[in-house]
Amino acid sequence: MTKKKINLKFFTFTKIIFFLLIFSFKSYADNINKKPIVLGSDNAPVKIKIISSFTCPHCADFHINIIPKINKKYVKTEKVQLIFIDFPLDQAAFNASKLLHCLKGKEQKLFMDKIYKNQSKWTSGETIEDINKNLKEIIKGLSIDSKKFDKCLVDENISDKILEARVEVHKKYSINATPTIIINEKKLKGSNSFENIEKKIKKLI
Repeated sequence: MTKKKINLKFFTFTKIIFFLLIFSFKSYADNINKKPIVLGSDNAPVKIKIISSFTCPHCADFHINIIPKINKKYVKTEKVQLIFIDFPLDQAAFNASKLLHCLKGKEQKLFMDKIYKNQSKWTSGETIEDINKNLKEIIKGLSIDSKKFDKCLVDENISDKILEARVEVHKKYSINATPTIIINEKKLKGSNSFENIEKKIKKLI
């Protein structure tokens, strides 16, 4: 991350801490209707959770190079279901996550593909305003016009949903890096390579 981007580091940690403090009193499940973004059958014997941040280069590499292999060999054959979980590491990633949750169905997957494939382009701004302008250009063609774009970025319900999910995931899996891969509720050890993931899949099907 460049020096120019350091000042974009996720500034809402105070809000995250607030959620941590109240988490035992206010259940996330009681207040937010969780609808995870998934690829594949609910009946698949192997569930793989991909916990990632849109500004993370390793996450982009995983999305572009590893997910298509898993999809082709195991998702389409209904052996694996992929579950995508936002874990924004900075304000730019947080804003991208908000836009993701303003979309529905197949457009969410298209959005993720565009965001990761063009990561170096839209994150190149010197300020968060520049990055937002880049994001607006990148997602042209999806059902988010300029008015909806601006509304998504200030939608407190969407923001809270992302932050609460982030807190819950961190608490459950002790996330210390992205992407983190969870296979049938166990954190993947070792490399995030297709070969290592495939070894785990084969043991479970």
